[in-house]
Amino acid sequence: MRQNMKRAMLAGFAIPLLGLAACAEDRGESTEAAADIAQSYEADSAADEVATEAGYSAGSGPSASSAIPDLGSVAINLPELAYTYDFAWRMPGEDIGKLQRRHADLCDQQGPASCQILGMRKNGEVGDEVTGELQLAVATRHARAFGALLQKEAGESGAEQISANIAAEELSKAIVDTEARLEARTALRDRLQNVLRTRKGTVRELVEAERGVAQVNEEIDQARSWLKEMRGRVAYSRVNIRYETGAVARNDFLSPIQAALGSLGSIFGFLIAALIMLAAVLVPVGGLVLGGRAIKRRFGIRQTADA
Repeated sequence: MRQNMKRAMLAGFAIPLLGLAACAEDRGESTEAAADIAQSYEADSAADEVATEAGYSAGSGPSASSAIPDLGSVAINLPELAYTYDFAWRMPGEDIGKLQRRHADLCDQQGPASCQILGMRKNGEVGDEVTGELQLAVATRHARAFGALLQKEAGESGAEQISANIAAEELSKAIVDTEARLEARTALRDRLQNVLRTRKGTVRELVEAERGVAQVNEEIDQARSWLKEMRGRVAYSRVNIRYETGAVARNDFLSPIQAALGSLGSIFGFLIAALIMLAAVLVPVGGLVLGGRAIKRRFGIRQTADA
């Protein structure tokens, strides 16, 4: 239709030009010039058609139908990541419980939708080596900010940070595979249930269909549980906090004495053990020697009397 309109316009331009050429002999113009002008219009029209088909418009470069894709329409799937945060602080044993409670209270202040306590323990007594651990589940969108709050609380308590690590596990493939498995098992269950509803088939086929429905329902429940667990790991990051202290510093004057007494105890223990071993060996040997001498003496006396 577009080409027909252009041809009609071309004819409309060409006819007046030919008429002007016929009437312009006194000005030195000929019909050949008019024909050249008409041919130039035809060439321009053909060039416009080629440019339009190629996706270009005059003076504007590529048109909207260009081969370059619109990047805004490309679907982008963000990775599903499960984060794990590990923090460790060192401090005196009597301060571990205080900082541990402050961190637990900080989690409670965030609310159950943002932070939950998974576990809390403390081992050792003041005066010995003390260790503690606090396990939290923090909403992923707040995990980094919550980690900064933990560090602030520890810094105010005078704790020394030993380590701070962030690890991530890619769960995108596992989630996609589980969703596909769930969809396939759901479709299979629907087909089996349709067989049971229509009662088409032998008794054996119906019994097998019932067993298949039960098995498929179990697989569906398992897949849904896996999917829920993985999505939960993506939504909530695991935060593991460790508290520890080195050996307690003792009095410089008593430490060498206690070490020497401990060494003497070990030495006496080794000596007593050696004496016991020697007694266990020498007593039987000595008994045999004394017995042999007694027998020899008795036989010697008897031989003398006989003589």
